[in-house]
Amino acid sequence: MCGITGWIDWEKDLTLQRPVLEAMTGTLAFRGPDAAGIWLSPRAALGHRRLVVVDPVGGAQPMTRQRGGGTYTITYNGELYNTADLRRELEARGHIFLTRNSDTEALLFSYIEWGPQCLDRLNGIFAFAIWDESGQTLFMARDRLGVKPLFYTTRGSAFIFGSELKALLAHPDVPPEVDLQGLAEIFVMGPSRTPGQGVYRNISEVRAGQCLLHSRNGTSVKWYWKLESRPHEDSLEATTEKIYSLFHDTVDRQLVADVPVCSFLSGGLDSSAITALASEAYQRAGIGPLHTYSVDYAGNDRHFRPNAFQPNNDAPWVKRVSGHFGTAHHNIVIETGELATALETAVRANDLPGMADIDSSLYLFCREIKKDSTVALSGESADEVFGGYPWFYNEEALSGNSFPWIRMVRERVGLLNPHLANAIRAEEYVSQRYREALEEVPRLTGENHRDARIRELFYLNITRFMPTLLDRKDRMSMAVGLEVRVPFCDHRLVEYAWNIPWWMKSYGLREKGILRRALEGSLPGDVLERRKSPYPKTHNPHYLEAVRDRLQEILNDRSSPLLDLIDINALREAVRSRATSFSPAWFGQLMGAAQLFAYLIQVDTWMREYRVSIR
Repeated sequence: MCGITGWIDWEKDLTLQRPVLEAMTGTLAFRGPDAAGIWLSPRAALGHRRLVVVDPVGGAQPMTRQRGGGTYTITYNGELYNTADLRRELEARGHIFLTRNSDTEALLFSYIEWGPQCLDRLNGIFAFAIWDESGQTLFMARDRLGVKPLFYTTRGSAFIFGSELKALLAHPDVPPEVDLQGLAEIFVMGPSRTPGQGVYRNISEVRAGQCLLHSRNGTSVKWYWKLESRPHEDSLEATTEKIYSLFHDTVDRQLVADVPVCSFLSGGLDSSAITALASEAYQRAGIGPLHTYSVDYAGNDRHFRPNAFQPNNDAPWVKRVSGHFGTAHHNIVIETGELATALETAVRANDLPGMADIDSSLYLFCREIKKDSTVALSGESADEVFGGYPWFYNEEALSGNSFPWIRMVRERVGLLNPHLANAIRAEEYVSQRYREALEEVPRLTGENHRDARIRELFYLNITRFMPTLLDRKDRMSMAVGLEVRVPFCDHRLVEYAWNIPWWMKSYGLREKGILRRALEGSLPGDVLERRKSPYPKTHNPHYLEAVRDRLQEILNDRSSPLLDLIDINALREAVRSRATSFSPAWFGQLMGAAQLFAYLIQVDTWMREYRVSIR
């Protein structure tokens, strides 16, 4: 993976703007620690930071190729898993490759050959921009599920883009401003974001499955991919076989790299499934044991207590799976103090407040993995695609009229300055965003009310909740130069699973029942039947005390920008009472009282370090 950025301008001569491009590109150095590149022309400037995964010699960027009198230059972040297929077809059409197996060159030639329709042929995760020097146009696209990020803004004659918000903010014409809508995203939707929203004023996001064309005539954004609803005609047996076949092919494709590949392992269904197939592939290839990694926290062996969201500890399950498949396993234990300190590091990686210690722990976890590996496989998105979350089975969620992971809105807003709370109109804002999401749902004619509602929940999860977790995984892993691939985001698997009826998805009256059925024979029986347990968090009471004390320091600091946004007395009372009313979770499955304090610490860090102004 890499980091990309660029600037198109119809008035300034960008060949004179190298220092600005160097600054923008430099903000992404951690995404691409292996090489840097800048390409300049009068109207376009492209920057790239490279993490070498495939073709170390030939994949330098930005990359330029000529064809039919045209000159095209690409800056690209991602990984194509069908490079060999594309290359064979393009060579048959007369394209002459100058690299050994660079997916960058295959992507650039694909665009030259097929134009925007090339997107239909890609299997992978990507965000890229291609400048057509002859046509004076910029084409950008983001992968179908939004695994790789891409933001942009227009300022006068300038169009500015980048993999991360920090690249845009490094441009002198892009100040770190937030308006009321941005504050609503932070305090109401947060730590999730509304798709397309960059939170900062006048910054937008290319949504998953979208492409963009920018020229002198303006900017147009189009969908090249959307979920489509149609009747599912396969039998239970055929469906089971199809899921296994697609998943097996996906894992095999995603193991391709010129650097070491490992796997995250929690002992849950999703990571165990990836570990099983990856280990099998390693054994077939005779390349030694697969390295697997798990995360735990100091004190969790003493302080873990089961709850509705986390029914059991990962440790014994990790040992079971690693032993069964003979992986070389590494358990990484995070200390409480380091977890709290890294909250600030996570903000710098994300350019926004995030999932508190759920982010900072992932950052620390990935930092350790990076010492030995460059690419990792992870089980994100299986829950959204196959129905793994409790709210798929919760009658309150099924009959509800809001996002099931956004809870306690009134309580959260009660901590804000009353004037701000009245201005952002939190409940109305959530309702508006919820209605917008439901309007997008691709309906299936003739579907009964309950199945139609479950389809809505799947759409909400895939397009609203899943991006939060994918963004988190991208920012925290790329902050240390670790590429994380997500097999359950293969678009073929997602498209197929989308139309599987609920009675099949919940086969055996179990969460992800059809996936469990597809994996019979691949996993030990007890692992196959393990109840879902999310990404682990610390249960050490010393962490709650650490973030509580830090938040108290912020409340006593008159220079804190957070004080202008909150009801100080209400927050002091929450700190005093340890925010017990925000347990067990005010967002998702993991964010309780300790994470509320940590989130507000991140808001303070973000506003201070980014010098955020409110407009």
